[in-house]
Amino acid sequence: MQHFPIFLAVAGRRITLSGGGDAALAKLRLLMKTEAHLNVFAADPASEIVNWANEGRLHLTRRALEPGDALCSALFYAANDDGAEDARVTRLAQADGALTNWVDNLENSQFITPAIVDRDPVTIAIGTEGAAPVLARAIKADLEARLPPTLGTLARIGKAFRKAADALPMGRKRRDFWADYYFDTGPQVIAEQSEAKITAALETLLSHHLSTAPRVGRVELVGAGPGDPELLTLKARRALDTADVVIHDRLVSPAILELARREATLIDAGKKGFGPAMAQSDICALMVEHAAQGAHVVRLKSGDPGVYGRLDEEIEALDAAGIDWNIVPGITSASAAAASIGQSLTKRDRNSAIRLLTGHDMKGLAEHDWRGLARAGEVAAIYMGLRGARFIQGRLLMHGAAPDTPITAVENASRPESRMVATTLSRLAADLEAAALTGPAILLYGLAPRSAASLPILKQEHA
Repeated sequence: MQHFPIFLAVAGRRITLSGGGDAALAKLRLLMKTEAHLNVFAADPASEIVNWANEGRLHLTRRALEPGDALCSALFYAANDDGAEDARVTRLAQADGALTNWVDNLENSQFITPAIVDRDPVTIAIGTEGAAPVLARAIKADLEARLPPTLGTLARIGKAFRKAADALPMGRKRRDFWADYYFDTGPQVIAEQSEAKITAALETLLSHHLSTAPRVGRVELVGAGPGDPELLTLKARRALDTADVVIHDRLVSPAILELARREATLIDAGKKGFGPAMAQSDICALMVEHAAQGAHVVRLKSGDPGVYGRLDEEIEALDAAGIDWNIVPGITSASAAAASIGQSLTKRDRNSAIRLLTGHDMKGLAEHDWRGLARAGEVAAIYMGLRGARFIQGRLLMHGAAPDTPITAVENASRPESRMVATTLSRLAADLEAAALTGPAILLYGLAPRSAASLPILKQEHA
């Protein structure tokens, strides 16, 4: 991030602009929405600028900018449509201590003006650091269409009511009140276009929230999917957006954790096979502790919480403590890995069943029905199988599996850094060791990539 987004207080402060043509007009139409004191320097200003000056909307000086003209200015815009003049006035403004923007010149600007969606006092700024202004405008148009014009009125009335709402305790109680106002009560009454009625509805709503008991905490056991944020379910996104506490596994990607509400407490449960881990009993205790205090807890698990996620142990702990819970399923890694190699997990005349196996359990390397799995046409997704690859290979060969049975290892399925190793049972351990996979990986036994040509991220580790 080369430009840090902030909202600068400009009410009552000076903003100076040099220029009187098209570039100046475009900036002034935006700047006149603020409560800043606008000062324009232009020897030959457009008629619109002259009219705005006559209406008292800005102060116009009919000459070029000179030293000292930008003193005490919060911001300065060089908008002369002339490179040499814009360079000159930018140097002068910087000498006067102003932050400068050279219109349409990203390299020589100290700040940039984003595309803005205006629902005053709600303001949405969209910036691409100059990389894709067309994209910023498209996002702005989309948001303009989605956000109702009445949103600003709701926010303005809510802002005036904030002191009264401070009677509610900080935290979830207060957030619940504002959520009810902005997403339920407010939209219902704003159609009447009466600020008095909206304020009255706010007072009634506040009385209701003051008289009700604190909301009981709850836990949502949420599947984060294989790592790609776009593979999150809508219900998972909503849970992250409203959570007070997020207790997450090590394998949950940073991009997904970024979607959690900024004020939420993030707790790393840190479970890693054959490595450091928070005890399951401690994780259960954390969920119970925070929910008992009234928090909305999201227990965020990689993939699907019901597939090797210790889900039952956590539900039993919540039931024992009398804590309400619900499950939000996620896309499991087997589905993502199969999609990444262009294969389905089941196929007519090949396999009518799919086995989900673990490479190790609480006792160590896991035993399975190796004889059944060794039959021709069997397909299995083997979770946590990297460290036990040589053991799995030996067990299958011992029970009659064909040495040329295809196996594809998919590391970081669905993520940008995903890698694949296409191999066979006879070469499994050697090829995985050569590939030196370090991320979470799943072994797709019985499946080979559909087409190397159509899968550009496929990495063949041997000829």
